[in-house]
Amino acid sequence: MPDPNLPQSVPEWSTWEPDMKATLVFVHQGSRVLLIEKLRGIGQGKINGPGGKIDPGETPEQCAVRECEEELHIKVLDPVKRGELWFVMSDLPDIHCHVYTATQYEGTPTATDEAIPYWCEIPEIPFDRMWEDDAYWLPQALKGETFDARFLFQEEKIDWHQVTFGQSAKTLWRGMKGLS
Repeated sequence: MPDPNLPQSVPEWSTWEPDMKATLVFVHQGSRVLLIEKLRGIGQGKINGPGGKIDPGETPEQCAVRECEEELHIKVLDPVKRGELWFVMSDLPDIHCHVYTATQYEGTPTATDEAIPYWCEIPEIPFDRMWEDDAYWLPQALKGETFDARFLFQEEKIDWHQVTFGQSAKTLWRGMKGLS
């Protein structure tokens, strides 16, 4: 029986199929994090971490490394999976996103036609220029916490959300066969 406290548009997550599988990466060192201003695609004009669509045959971690190379000309050396994001969108494809953090990389963050990189002090992260969901999980991910976060968006506003941290989040990941 459906939960009467949930909006009718919340999917049955155990059978949900995203339109797109993707990654995000947040490189951080000390009190700062490497962010990008996205120049094209979904989220154009917003601040985020580098990332993008997982290619056929590619693991999420391989995608995370590749996207940093393509968008910023850096190679992350120590990606650690921190979480999974589940987005049901009213006006964009539904997305399942694997989130990584890293502290070591080779190369120099360089602007490309996809992104303009910049370092930001963690307490000064510009959440007002990011997707609304980032404030719910990014600070914890940068502290090394694992998470599972599910969001329903009506255009660019959150209509419903559920965020879980710690071991319970990893249990949720394992429960979603074929998506991890």
